[in-house]
This record gives sequence, C-alpha cells and structure tokens, in this order.
Amino acid sequence: MATYAIGDIQGCYDALCRLLEKVNFDESTDRLWFAGDLVNRGPKSLDTLRFVKDLGDKAVTVLGNHDIHLLALHYGVRKRKDKDSTLFETLDADDAGELITWLQSRPVIHIENKTIMVHAGIHPDWCMETLVSIKQELESKITTINNKKSLLELYADTEGTWTQASASSNRLRYALNILTRMRYCETNAILDYQCSAPPGKQPDHLMPWFDLPNHKLHDHTIVFGHWAALGYHHTKNVYALDSGCVWGNALTALRLEDKEVFHVSCEHSK
Repeated sequence: MATYAIGDIQGCYDALCRLLEKVNFDESTDRLWFAGDLVNRGPKSLDTLRFVKDLGDKAVTVLGNHDIHLLALHYGVRKRKDKDSTLFETLDADDAGELITWLQSRPVIHIENKTIMVHAGIHPDWCMETLVSIKQELESKITTINNKKSLLELYADTEGTWTQASASSNRLRYALNILTRMRYCETNAILDYQCSAPPGKQPDHLMPWFDLPNHKLHDHTIVFGHWAALGYHHTKNVYALDSGCVWGNALTALRLEDKEVFHVSCEHSK
C-alpha cells in the first residue's frame, strides 16, 4: 500500500495517466493525494475531474485557486472569457452540476497523521487548533455556496496581517487566500499577490512563505502545489509539488511513505 501526493494537474489528464503507470498505481491498495488545481489551462479538465471523482475514497483532493475559478464561472462571479476556454467543456457538460457539487465538497486542508496537504501554503502563526478551526469553517461555507453572492464573500483580495483579519469579517476570505494563492509574503507575513518568480528573483522585501520564521507547525510535513516557477522543491519539512506540467515541464508525485519522488514529462505546453 502506497500514498502518492501529486502536484497541479490543470487538465493534463494524459500526463496523469502516464504518472500513475510509472508508479504502478494499484487502485485496490494505493491512495492518491491531489494538491489542488485539477483544472484549467490544460486540454482535458473534464476528463481529469471525472477520473478523480470516480476514484472515490481512494483519492483526496484539496481545492486550488483554479478549481475555485471554475466555481466562480459556474456561479457567475466571473464572466466567460477566451482565456477560460479550457473550462467551457466542463461548464457545459451534462454532468456539470454533479461535478460542481463534488468539487465544492472537497476540503481546503487535508490532515492525516503528521502530514498536512494544502494547495498554496500555511500561515506561520497557525497552530493545529487554528488550522482545524479554519478547515471546518471554510469547508462548511464552500459546501453551501449556491449563488454569486455567497461565493463573493470568499472571492477577493485581502489586505493587512492575519492578526488584523482574524478579528474581522474578512477572516475566512483571508484564510482562503493563504491556502490557495500564497507564494510570497512580506517579513510581517502580509500576503503578496503579484510575484510568482522563483526564490532569488523576487523583490527584496518579499520572502517565500515557508521561509518565514517561527512556523508553529514545523513538526509536521507540509505538502503543497500552486507554485510552478518554484518547481519540485524540498526544504525542511516542506515539499512543493507543482513542477509546471501545464507549461510543458513535468508532473510530480511524492510517495509519502518513503519520500521517493517520481516525474513524467508533460507534452502539453502553453
């Protein structure tokens, strides 16, 4: 029995199939963890969603920012544009409603033993109690979204520090931005929404979220995706798994039991 954590697929279904073949994935014994962004930009978002959904309890998926963008298009928070064309097939599918309902019921955080999976990152001030509270509140909120207004409560930039946001009505919106959009922060842990360059090429006032000091969950393994320019990266207790498949690079899996890493090239490129 093995558990494979897999980085952002973004509709690159064929690469996913090759990766599962490479690791000899056995659906009867093995499990898959997906670090979010199942959809968008790649050619087969619909196939990817259907496949992961059909895996049932053999798969765990956390929501990524592109998955939430699909919800935003479905509920009319965002209008369809040409850049969203890879999502049109999913939005217009006969089973679109079923897939959207399934997607909304995915967690934003997965915690199992001493391993945590999120899409983008975890705030350094969050202890396990805070993390569990945020998980429960956000997942309850997302599951019950049924219109444009209810999604807009979570779907926007946020300013200031977590300490400020945690005592305001923006608490869950700020938390969702941390979990699905964070790459860099200022030294006081204020989120930056602009820079996606690899470490070493960012402005001097920014640092990767996982390099901020005094992380309260330093004794847990943290697995995440989201940051294609970073690529596969391992430092301390952190594993970054988005190796930019949709940009023509690779799709990555980490076997959690022994931390062995597997890659396959992605033929699709932007």
